[in-house]
Amino acid sequence: MKPNSENKFPLYLSVVIPVFNEQENLETLYSRLKPTLENLKTSYEIIFIDDGSMDKSWIILEEIKKKDNSVKTFQFNRNYGQHTAILAGFELSKGEVIVTIDADLQNPPEEIPKLLKEIENGHDVVGGWRKNRRDPFFRKFISQMGNKVLARITGIKLKDYGCMLRAYKREVVERICEVNEFSSFFIPALAYTYSNNLIEIVVDHNQRQEGKSKYNLLKLAKLNFDILTSFSLIPIQLITLLGGFIALFGGLFGLILILIKVFFNASSGILSLISILSVFTGILTFFLGLIGEYIGRIYLEVRRRPRYIITNSKE
Repeated sequence: MKPNSENKFPLYLSVVIPVFNEQENLETLYSRLKPTLENLKTSYEIIFIDDGSMDKSWIILEEIKKKDNSVKTFQFNRNYGQHTAILAGFELSKGEVIVTIDADLQNPPEEIPKLLKEIENGHDVVGGWRKNRRDPFFRKFISQMGNKVLARITGIKLKDYGCMLRAYKREVVERICEVNEFSSFFIPALAYTYSNNLIEIVVDHNQRQEGKSKYNLLKLAKLNFDILTSFSLIPIQLITLLGGFIALFGGLFGLILILIKVFFNASSGILSLISILSVFTGILTFFLGLIGEYIGRIYLEVRRRPRYIITNSKE
């Protein structure tokens, strides 16, 4: 690793770890992460961001901090979300290179040197690719389909959107921190946008041994929807296109009903009309909801509320 004396940063490496109800994993994570970083023979810091945990995570982090001055711990007043916690870690970090990793131990901390090697090879962002994911089949299937849809619509070509084992050069992190968006924040997609030389490498992925995943199907769907509406206008453009088709279809259908009535004196069928009207009403309601989602994001932006509030810190 590059010696700290050769660069202008206080430290070479900052490891940012978002934490939410991970009391079962924190001690094990630290006991594996610490020797991994020591073997790098470079300067480093470990930043834990407690994202409003409701278990004993903060108490455990305080104990870890007491025995290691390289550890810094920060506690949010409530849960703001994984990516907001990572953003806070970015803003609080001092390293030339910043590595992010989840606290659930599904991505081994022993993989960090592989990321740093690619950084030394000239890449400014190194993403982990969980090629052999150890998750339930249904979750893997949903993630794979979501990745393909997001790549197609947003133009962000990532093999793995959800892996948080990633390394970033300081200049990319600074660009991300300068983003003024408040309503949504998806770190890997922003890194893709601001990177000059991104690479994804295969990393190990383990089954979760302790605790429960914080992403259920509903949260995964919301996350993917956030990415979709934050990085692309295609959904709202499709509304305009489909709205035109619906109007055209409705006009043609109305004309056919008139012709049938005039030339055949046949009943149009009230049930058929109700059925078709229900379908169109459902489609229009969905479109209005999507438009409302964009308007709601604008509303959140103009309020300019703080992205997060730190209530406790140990540096």
